[in-house]
Amino acid sequence: MGGNNAINVNGNTNNGGTADIAITTHGSDWYWAVTAVMFLSTLVFMGLSFTKSRPHRIFHYITASITLVASIAYFSMGSNLGWTPIAVEFMRGNPRVHGMYREIFYVRYIDWVITTPLLLMDLLLTAGLPWPTILYTILMDEVMIITGLVGALVHTSYKWGYFTFGCVAFLFVAWNVTWVARKHAAALGPDVSRAFLICGVWTIFLWFLYPIAWGLCEGGNVISPDSEAVFYGILDLCAKPIFGALLLWGHRNIDPARLGLHIRDYDEDPALTGGIHHGEKHHNGINNGSNGAGITTGATNGAADTV
Repeated sequence: MGGNNAINVNGNTNNGGTADIAITTHGSDWYWAVTAVMFLSTLVFMGLSFTKSRPHRIFHYITASITLVASIAYFSMGSNLGWTPIAVEFMRGNPRVHGMYREIFYVRYIDWVITTPLLLMDLLLTAGLPWPTILYTILMDEVMIITGLVGALVHTSYKWGYFTFGCVAFLFVAWNVTWVARKHAAALGPDVSRAFLICGVWTIFLWFLYPIAWGLCEGGNVISPDSEAVFYGILDLCAKPIFGALLLWGHRNIDPARLGLHIRDYDEDPALTGGIHHGEKHHNGINNGSNGAGITTGATNGAADTV
């Protein structure tokens, strides 16, 4: 039998409850379309990585990982899996959102709890931020996502308390990206600053729209799950494949070492090359590099010391 049969096969009953506000075949079709775009983007990003030497592939690997994880999440949602029915706080008269239990896709948050830190890694490594700042920003991002998930699973007005915690955490993330990281990127040169500004402004603009989507969907039960699929899907397509294309284009002529990312390949390991770094001949036996965002290497003179 042809066609999309996911709704019939997997049904709207889960965890002992039935969602009467759930996606239709139209929503499932859209999720499948986004799945295809995410997976194709993963293949493209991985293919582009082979145009770079292995030490220069870090941003390709991070970006491809983002779309790969997203493709799995969208596969789950297209299959009408990875959700649980939650009683709505607001009963609506609109037949598209009329009912007692709404389908909440927790798999969406599993996607975000993995991919949003990777997105921030892409941005903050580009800016050359110190590792403590990167890690603390990622922690605030995790707070933002997890409080969003907990709020979505709460059926009372207390969900808005979690929503508020998430918004405060987001403002911290936005501050670090738009102010702290921007200044670091500017100090690394105009090409780095340009790549960071394009991707950073794009990301934070999109991320400001996610709380609106949450309020209309999981929070307020204002728009239907099919409309939710389109809203979140467009945001994710902009925030992941399009973001990835912009980022990798911006990095096309940027050496990761300029960002403090001194990454050696196996044939550059002093243990395998008699204690001589590849590239030493260009630096008269000295290889000094330090940046808060990368690996610090000390002076090398026949033997290598790395910190």
